[in-house]
Amino acid sequence: MGIRHTMKARRALTAVAITTGLVLTVAGCGGGGDDGGDKENTGSSSSPSEQEGKEGDGKDKAGDTQAPAQDEVLAEVTGGDNITLTVNSAVRDEGGFLTVSGKLKNGGSRRFNPASWRGDEKELARNSASMAGASVVDRAGKKKYLILRDTQGRCLCTKFSGGIKANEEKTWFAQFPAPAESSTKVDFQIGELDPATIEISEGE
Repeated sequence: MGIRHTMKARRALTAVAITTGLVLTVAGCGGGGDDGGDKENTGSSSSPSEQEGKEGDGKDKAGDTQAPAQDEVLAEVTGGDNITLTVNSAVRDEGGFLTVSGKLKNGGSRRFNPASWRGDEKELARNSASMAGASVVDRAGKKKYLILRDTQGRCLCTKFSGGIKANEEKTWFAQFPAPAESSTKVDFQIGELDPATIEISEGE
């Protein structure tokens, strides 16, 4: 709930910011299996957005569509040192964006610092310990969508400053260009975790 309202306020407050999402064509996407072996033809997609800015106050406007209940679980994957990523919502809005959100729990005995989750792109080098390296794959449309970012390379996603302590759980969000309306499911992936198949819901 708070994450969805925060993203609406963020867009309204920063109409001058421009974000760019890369869309990659995924060749040979079939049934299940890992995407890592697929060949990818690079395409380009510009996603002008009013995204980067301050956190909003989370106020409701009359008639707003309510976000899915935060305890709804669309997918859950566990990997590494007992790190569990839960996806609670994946909302496509009329602005052409897909906002994925959920929780990340460190079930291990040591602090977890997801430094490698910033991704391999040079443009995202300043996004250490964040969801910047996340992507969604639309198997039906055979496209891969990378995180949105502003002109300074800051991702439109959660940053885990200081990492996550043992047995601590934090909420997160990551925003992407939205797949075509005909696509109702995508695979969300980040870091070394397995892909999580999630269903998209429609927002405003």
